[in-house]
Amino acid sequence: MNKQESKKRKLTKKMKRKLAGVFGVTLLAFAGLLVGITVINAREGNRYARQVLSQSQQQYTNTTIPFRRGTITDRNGTVLANSVKVYNLILDCQAVNYNEDYREPTIAALEEYFNIDRETIEGLLDNEETSSSQYQILETEVSMDDKNAFEAANELPEDEEERAALSEEERTRRSNVQGIYFEDDYERVYPLEDLACDVIGFTDAGNTADWGLEGYYNSTLNGTNGRKFGYLSEDTDQAQTIVEAVDGKNLTTTLDATIQGIAEKYIEALNTALSAGPNNVEGEQKKGAENIGVIIEDPDTGEILAMASSGSYDLNNPRDLSGIYTEEKIEEMNDEETKNALFSMWNNFCITEDYEPGSVVKPIVVASALESGAVTENDTFYCDSGQQIGEDFVRCAVYPNAHGVETLGEVIQNSCNDGMMAIGRKMGAAEFLKYQSKFNFGTRTGIDLPGEGTGILFSEENMNEMELATSAFGQGFTCTMIQEISAMAAAINGGTYYQPHLVKSVTDQDGKVLENITPTVMKEPISEEVSAAVREYMGMSVESGTSQSAKVQGYSMGGKTGTAEKLADDTKDNYLVSFIGFAPLDDPEVLIYVVVDTPNVDSQASSTYAQYLAQAILSEVLPYMNIPQDEETTGETVLWQGFYGVPKFTDIVEDGVSNPYGTVLDQGYGDGDPQETELNDEYSDGITNEEAEIDENDPSYEEDVYDTEELENFGQEDDSGSSAAQE
Repeated sequence: MNKQESKKRKLTKKMKRKLAGVFGVTLLAFAGLLVGITVINAREGNRYARQVLSQSQQQYTNTTIPFRRGTITDRNGTVLANSVKVYNLILDCQAVNYNEDYREPTIAALEEYFNIDRETIEGLLDNEETSSSQYQILETEVSMDDKNAFEAANELPEDEEERAALSEEERTRRSNVQGIYFEDDYERVYPLEDLACDVIGFTDAGNTADWGLEGYYNSTLNGTNGRKFGYLSEDTDQAQTIVEAVDGKNLTTTLDATIQGIAEKYIEALNTALSAGPNNVEGEQKKGAENIGVIIEDPDTGEILAMASSGSYDLNNPRDLSGIYTEEKIEEMNDEETKNALFSMWNNFCITEDYEPGSVVKPIVVASALESGAVTENDTFYCDSGQQIGEDFVRCAVYPNAHGVETLGEVIQNSCNDGMMAIGRKMGAAEFLKYQSKFNFGTRTGIDLPGEGTGILFSEENMNEMELATSAFGQGFTCTMIQEISAMAAAINGGTYYQPHLVKSVTDQDGKVLENITPTVMKEPISEEVSAAVREYMGMSVESGTSQSAKVQGYSMGGKTGTAEKLADDTKDNYLVSFIGFAPLDDPEVLIYVVVDTPNVDSQASSTYAQYLAQAILSEVLPYMNIPQDEETTGETVLWQGFYGVPKFTDIVEDGVSNPYGTVLDQGYGDGDPQETELNDEYSDGITNEEAEIDENDPSYEEDVYDTEELENFGQEDDSGSSAAQE
């Protein structure tokens, strides 16, 4: 290098000054930028960090962790309602639209594994309102198996060897399946479908419920959702805070799924056997009665072992009306009619509907009269076929015959209305109403189900002679099934009224007992001595009175029949028939109440239908509960021929119960043919003069003769609105 070249490379003073100026300005700019960033970070740093993180990974920064709704089981642990893990399939449109290469592989994967239409996906990706959305629900209740299958086929394996085993084309395809993720959720399922549907109820979206135990215990079964929050830590690392979900509590019910199943099986059998009758309604599926209800209770605790009615529905599909109405009728319904039809189907007949109970209340009236001192066990009553009350004649069931002189037990045995009217007169209106209240008629029992009815009673001012007379044999006032069986439990268990209930305990998800629900004593309306007398009288009814058709061989039993006339329509009188019974006689372990509302037959006024149903149910329930036989058998229990072909739960040989009509469904059961059988009716529910050993030539017996007008008064509405129908 020569001196001339070296000279050329030297900086002049002027150049040095310019360079120094540029360097100074650059330093000032960097210093200003640093100060600005420091100020912004101090003032808005958290907001911008959250915004950046939210834009890149919204599902990470603010995710709901759903709680698991509590399980409902029967008393033996059988699952009646459960919540199973499922997933919501979410599409992040923004992530898919980020790169054109992601679009086709993502759409193809969704089409293949979830059968989602291409048009649906493209519509979300292209629509201005959703194209930038990071949360579009494509499908709910995706199973874990479907989720795992999708991920296995469309995500790159974490294991390097497994990833290397894939072709380059497959690795590229999987890498381009973007914007799909799964959000945790739970689906409510009912493994036994329609079993105990009226009792369990069902949930709607959002874990809300209004019906059954699901509705009554909604807040107990529900928990609290958790949250997962993502954020940037002080050193700009991504971090998260998790607030865990609190799962709901579990319910152990008093129900026994086996007993419930037995009850429902025979309800359906009776419903089918009578379904070819004359009372079918156009547009409705054929059925054997307007309603059939059964409650089975432990009388010593108030625990409900089974509660069922006809017209059941699948809890997993509670809006399917096809079991009640024809397809044509369903299509014709408007929204209001559909809603009313659903509410009617979901309604629990056993606790909601009130009706005139008929003669099943007679033992309770007798218990009240004994406890009040209005009558004694030594009193006798004279039945001369009925009573004249004002212009109306209210007759006994055996009119024009009569029972003659009866003991208190024979009044129950014979279901004698004349004797009951005499007992009512001895009590008087005030005392009668007092004991109706003591047995909790006219008031909700407080059972742990929503929608309980109250029934309607006369006030003392409105209870005149006719009202008192008809109320004494179960007409004129109304009650619900749960009121009647709860009152009867007190009448036979020694005199203690227990609040009926359906839940035994509440536990957490680990099985720890949080609350034991013990029997609640509400009152003691009668003494043990009076209760023992009532059991004896009801035993007479089963052995030699109106309740003989309910007898299960080998077991001592008590019972009482009921036949109540309903308001007549334009064409015929309708009846509600019933039976309430228990076993064993001296120490009742099980109490059953059966109601058949408007049986679909020409002659409805027969409690025999209810007795047959109770007999069939008890023939299986008593052995299942390991209740020992306490009587020598006079033969096997023969079930009603309408139960032809119903398969039995228990072994018919070992349990001493036989069905000579068969035990296999394909033997002809269920064809809807009318059943031919000899039935008791409102007249033969009593006994004849000869059977009662009444000498019609005895001067003490006078058979009254009534004119045609008096006979026409029977069964008609009197001025007070109470019916004079008899059982």
